[in-house]
Amino acid sequence: MNASDAAPAAGEGDDLPVVAPQLRAQRRGAGLTLEAAARAAGLSPAHLSRLETGQRQPSLPLLLSLARIYGTTVSELLGETVADRNAIVRSADMEPTRAGGWTYFQAGAPGRGMQALRVRVPYGSQGDIVRVHPGEEWLYVLTGRLRLRLGDTAHLLAPGDSAHFDSLTPHRLVAEDRGGVELLFVHTLLQSPMAALCLGPLTGELP
Repeated sequence: MNASDAAPAAGEGDDLPVVAPQLRAQRRGAGLTLEAAARAAGLSPAHLSRLETGQRQPSLPLLLSLARIYGTTVSELLGETVADRNAIVRSADMEPTRAGGWTYFQAGAPGRGMQALRVRVPYGSQGDIVRVHPGEEWLYVLTGRLRLRLGDTAHLLAPGDSAHFDSLTPHRLVAEDRGGVELLFVHTLLQSPMAALCLGPLTGELP
């Protein structure tokens, strides 16, 4: 039995009346049959059908999985309404967030499936941290040089260079120069706080 099969039955959570129709609507909006969506989520079609009809309550990990499959967010699956977001982000409004020596500036609207950041990476910080997580990443070097390791391959990126990769590939980002490096960074790790974005667990040294 997997974790999703152990979810409580209907009536044990208040979100079911909202979640059930949203699950069905998002699946159909993604153009997926019940069978195809269930297969992608590692469920039986019968179990997914029970989720969509409110007979079962999805766990948070399952909601995260379904949101990724449907190309949406957990907030939308829960039927949460989001206030209107300004399409323009002014430089003066980009408040810095610091974690592990890195500085992050939110360069896009919060709460979207795709998140954009401007990142400053100082020399000598977090060089031993290997990151592995769901999603995709795109980065563009603005200033300085970046040492990017993807799997077993190392790349040296100069200003104007970019990289686009699957975040499940073990990766490590290091400023090559003592002046640090500044990046534009876009990722699809749904609803992830900035501090959790690049402070993944140390899973071991890459060669």
